[in-house]
Parts: sequence; C-alpha cells; structure tokens
Amino acid sequence: MLLYFSGTGNSRWVADSLAKLLNERVYALLDVAARPSLFDLKAGEALGFVFPVYAWGPPVLVIDILAKLQVEEKPAYVYFVCTCGDDTGKTAAIFSRAVQEKGWTCRAGFSVIMPETYVCLPGFDVDPKDKEQKKLREAVGRIEEIARCVAGRAEKEDCNEGGFPWVKSYLIRPLFNRFMTSAKGFHATDACISCGKCVTACPLQNIRLEKGRPLWGKDCAMCLSCYHHCPKHAIEYGSMTKRKGQFTLEKSV
Repeated sequence: MLLYFSGTGNSRWVADSLAKLLNERVYALLDVAARPSLFDLKAGEALGFVFPVYAWGPPVLVIDILAKLQVEEKPAYVYFVCTCGDDTGKTAAIFSRAVQEKGWTCRAGFSVIMPETYVCLPGFDVDPKDKEQKKLREAVGRIEEIARCVAGRAEKEDCNEGGFPWVKSYLIRPLFNRFMTSAKGFHATDACISCGKCVTACPLQNIRLEKGRPLWGKDCAMCLSCYHHCPKHAIEYGSMTKRKGQFTLEKSV
C-alpha cells in the first residue's frame, strides 16, 4: 500500500507511477485520515509513504497523521519516497524517528528531484521550462530504480541531503514551521474571477469564497496548491510572489 500527500501534484504523480510499477494500492493520506476503513493493511504487506519536502523535512501534517494511523497488522516493510526541488536535508532522519515512535522501523528512504514549487521567499521561484522538463524526464528513471529497490525490499537510505543538512532541518525548519506556515499572507488580486478553483485545489479544505473572493482559514500546510492552480495568477502571498511563476504537474506531463 502507498499513502501520499501532494499539493501541486509532484508527489501524487510519483505515488501513482510507483503504484503502477509495484501493482500496489494507492490512497491519499488525507483520505485515509478521514476514512480509516481504507487503511486495511494485510499481513506481510509493505507500506510506503510519498510526500514533498517542506523546509528540509516532512510536512507537519504527514507526521501528525502518521502518529494517528491505526493498524491491526504491523507493516512488514515501511519505506518513504520524498519529492524535492533540490535537496532533502535530514528528512530521512525526521521521518524515520516518527515511524520508530509508532513501534515500526523505516527500512528504506528515497528522494526524487522534481520541479520547484516554493515561491514564498526571496530567491525562490519555479524552474525555467527546460530545467523543469529535464527533472521530469530524469524522474521517470529514478522512480523505476526505486520500484526495483522496494520490490526487493532493500534496506537503504538514498536521499540527496545536500549541504549543511543538520542546520537546514534542525535550525531553519523549526523557524519555518513556526513563522512561515500561516495562511495570513495569502490574498487575491483584482484579477480574481471567482472561479473557485483555489477552493477545490486546497487539500485541507481551508479556503472558502465570500462575496466572490477567497478567504483562507487557519488550517494551512503551505503546499501552495491554491497559488499554483489559479488560472488567472490572481493569488499572492504578501509581496513575495509578485512576478514569480506557477507550476502544476498536470500541465507539464
């Protein structure tokens, strides 16, 4: 079984691709959290998690849902695949610790480099089109490589930690989670056409339309799905996203 969390589509695409290669069932992690009956792990079954890297670590909601998962059969083989625009920091260590706290053991972890999606700080933007397409082409072979490892139940960690991983994950990440995971900065410009696509794009159902304009609640993962799915590029995060690009997986494959 594969469980995934995805905002702009990168992790969902990886999960779906991996599930086809492994002939595995695949579910959205949020669906399993809402309907625990989906989580019927069979004896001897592997359990894989696919998620994006946020600030050099797993999304907080992924760790929270993992902690609450109830299972009758202990998974025989637990692994994860994280998607990132560049590097992962200590994502493997953070996720493995969360798995260990459930009394399980994370046997393997992998990273897949995918197109950039984070645009809410200076110096961060989507990739140029040629770089985006190169990443997607290379990701296909990478997913096939991971599938072979998982099929053989390899025990390995193969993540691109990058430079200064401890600093990024254990110093910068807590600050990011504290100060940069709020929806307060989101707003719609006059280009908004009240189409409601931001409402349906939000995986946490944190957006509603009021008088034709989107309003954000407090339950935000900073996945930026609303920003990237807006057909008029009418959603901004403070002044940080002005003149920056958009990316969604479905428009690029």
